Amino acid sequence: MQISPGRTTHLKTFKAMQKNSEPLKHVNSCILIGALPVEKRLLIIGISSAQRPPRISLLDTLQSLFLASSSSEQKYFTVLVHLADPDPKELDQMRSTILTLFKSHVQARRLVLITTPLHSYHPLKHLKKTSKNTPAQVAFHSKQNMDYAFLMKFATNHSEYFLTMEDDVTCEPGFVTHIVTTLASWAQRFWITLQFSQLNFTGKLFHTSDLPYFVHFLLLFYQEMPCHDLLSHFHEVLQQKPIEFSPSLFQRMSNYSSFEGIFSSFKKKGNDIGSPSNPAATIYTNLNVTNSSALMNAYSLDKSFFSIEDAEVGSHLTLILDKPSRVFRVQVLTGSELEEENQVKEGQVELGYDTTNRINDCDDYVLLGLLVNGTLNKQVLSEKSGKKVKCVRLVVTGTLASGFIVRHINLWTK
Repeated sequence: MQISPGRTTHLKTFKAMQKNSEPLKHVNSCILIGALPVEKRLLIIGISSAQRPPRISLLDTLQSLFLASSSSEQKYFTVLVHLADPDPKELDQMRSTILTLFKSHVQARRLVLITTPLHSYHPLKHLKKTSKNTPAQVAFHSKQNMDYAFLMKFATNHSEYFLTMEDDVTCEPGFVTHIVTTLASWAQRFWITLQFSQLNFTGKLFHTSDLPYFVHFLLLFYQEMPCHDLLSHFHEVLQQKPIEFSPSLFQRMSNYSSFEGIFSSFKKKGNDIGSPSNPAATIYTNLNVTNSSALMNAYSLDKSFFSIEDAEVGSHLTLILDKPSRVFRVQVLTGSELEEENQVKEGQVELGYDTTNRINDCDDYVLLGLLVNGTLNKQVLSEKSGKKVKCVRLVVTGTLASGFIVRHINLWTK
């Protein structure tokens, strides 16, 4: 491949910069939660997440990642999350939430959270102006480039390979096995990155030994363009075409735009999933309910509902399906339909699986998602793996000013 004159100048500058580590001398990223494994694992999955609504997207991404990997696959990787929030309050809140929801993965050294103080960043004022981007857009991608650079710098030397992931994607079941198998077939061949997704900066696999070069490249040209475009030019400078695989192992979670928190008005076609099926089930709870028939109103398909005046943190309603089913969507609606009252403002929904044939419970629960404004409406990612759900549990995780109303718990099954 011929390198253009401009690229030749960049290459010379880039090589000179590698001799000068000044941009990295004052970078002191620190661990917020967890600890890196004592022994190197095969893969670090790196996610950089900056403050923007809905912050729940990072939680969904982590949930998808762990749901889409088996316990044996999880031995191969560590998830490293860079929380790039300038607001200490937001940072502490997300840290606390992740520790609560993913405590077992933190304890197993499968999940580590880091942050980098603002004084490590280059100034984001008086940046280079471009005709294509507004000053706000230039500032956004400039900071994002530094976010990823600091994440990659921290990851260097802690695994054999590094996989990039954005904070609003879902993972295909078995993605780890697919990557490991591909690595084995490419063991004797030269590559800069192996790309397992067409998404911007998701699914790009590096040798960790190559990370310092790309980190310098990101910091040298951080004002120029977004990180995924810089990666394309990095390939050109090193005279190596990208190596892409399909189908993609990762998908965008929603139609959410990462810039300025704007939701796209475009709706996905073919998204009519029909009415819920709500297969036969029973409900049990730790609430003080005297009328069990009233409790079943939460699961009915008519306009009846369940309400209770006294509920504490840890209160739950648990559905036990008469026959475990392949659930592909769950909807939970709480609070008054007319006014935003009696909602479960802080709550989560969990899916239960049973391997020991329990009668009134399940022995393995995984987080499906958090309630937002008293509501959850979510696709079950593990449905593709064929796992059958036996239990669906609504859990109150925050103090309620009064009781709550459950209008509907709806399930779609195959």
